[in-house]
Order: sequence, then C-alpha cells, then structure tokens
Amino acid sequence: MIALHPAVSPDTECDVAMTSAFEGIRLGDRATYSRAVTDRDIEMFATATGDHNPIHLDSNFARGTIFKGRIAHGILTAGLVSAALSRLPGIIVYLSQSLSFLRPVRPGDNIEASAEVVEKISERSELRLRTVCTNQAGEIVLTGEARVKVLEHAGPVSPR
Repeated sequence: MIALHPAVSPDTECDVAMTSAFEGIRLGDRATYSRAVTDRDIEMFATATGDHNPIHLDSNFARGTIFKGRIAHGILTAGLVSAALSRLPGIIVYLSQSLSFLRPVRPGDNIEASAEVVEKISERSELRLRTVCTNQAGEIVLTGEARVKVLEHAGPVSPR
C-alpha cells in the first residue's frame, strides 16, 4: 500500500515531462510494505550475514532468554523499511537510517513498515522520513529516521 500525492500513482510511471519524481513527492506522503516474517527469512538472513546468534536460530537456547523464544534479527526487520522506501517514486538511494528497536519480532509476526516524508531538501533531491514498523497487534516494534536521495530514471523501471 502506498499513499502518495495524486500526481503520482503506484500503478503508473511518473510523467517526467510534467514533474520529476522528487517534485511529485509531498510532505506527509507515506510508503508502506507488509510482510510475515518466516523461519526461512530468519535462517536466510543468518546465512547471508553470518549472524548465527542462537537467540535467532536455536529454540531451546532462546526459551531461556528474556525473550522466552526465538526472535528475528533486528536488522532483518529494518530491511522492511528499505522495502517501503523502494515504493516511493524515482530511484531511492539510502543515505542514512537511525533505529530504535522497541519490541522483539518473532517468526510468524506480520510486520508493516512505513516511511513518512517529513522534510524535502530540494537543492539535493533528498528526503528525511519518519520510519516505523508495527506488528499484527498494532504495536510499534521499530522507530527511526531515514535520509534518502531521489534519482530520476531515464527509461522504464521494472515492476516492484
């Protein structure tokens, strides 16, 4: 789901002749991405990053921790913010991200990541966005702030 200024639709290409991708983005615009975090996601993330902390992979070990069970890697959850940002118009390049992890994400949790435009820096085609991830109970599991650069594209972009 994406909520953008009416001039920009997630189903159609932005008409660069009328407005650039950056110009079409307004303060308050939001992009979202939702996904259920699976055991396979956690295992693949551990393999890709080399982070084999048993709190993520070993149920017996994890039951004995403050979390009383396995949890997803925090950065895996933060990666869902990246997916939300990719739904903004133009080509999005991450510049920075601050994060606060407020609650654990467990296998099977449905996470919605959202990014809301709070500032536009026109001279650099950059955005500052408030980022939040919530679980299926509506609890905030992650908050932060992102800075991105919006690049224009010269031709068609493959569907996301």
